[in-house]
Amino acid sequence: MTFKLKEVPICADKEFEMIRITDAVRDYVAESGVQNGVVFVITEHTTTGITVNESLPCVEKDLMELLDRAAPEDHPYHHNHYLRSYGTIGGNAPGHLKSLLTGNHCVFPVVEGKVKLGSAADIYFCEYDGIKNRKYMIYIMGE
Repeated sequence: MTFKLKEVPICADKEFEMIRITDAVRDYVAESGVQNGVVFVITEHTTTGITVNESLPCVEKDLMELLDRAAPEDHPYHHNHYLRSYGTIGGNAPGHLKSLLTGNHCVFPVVEGKVKLGSAADIYFCEYDGIKNRKYMIYIMGE
């Protein structure tokens, strides 16, 4: 059994953005040499997400608008108070909630050295809390 892990740096251009990472995942699976197994894609941050959907601008816009309606910026969140542990006021509650809705990972089979995705499926890293240096992990297990 082979185990491979790659941490991938990423930075959004906008405060709230869906970034297609499918090719990076496919490339690392091909590079790994694993022929059959599983690939996990996992974000390292609590105000980001990993999700899978169809890569169409209209679908991306609909998803982003849905998340904005579900976790609006102007709601009086409990998180918006002074956080002694951080030494600042928490103002990113919508990012935490959007992350909860999309999840922090996805999992796919690797078959004959390729990620098994649906024909219209793409993998996204989602930024919900600003333009920051982030990381996600690609973890492969298999033979």
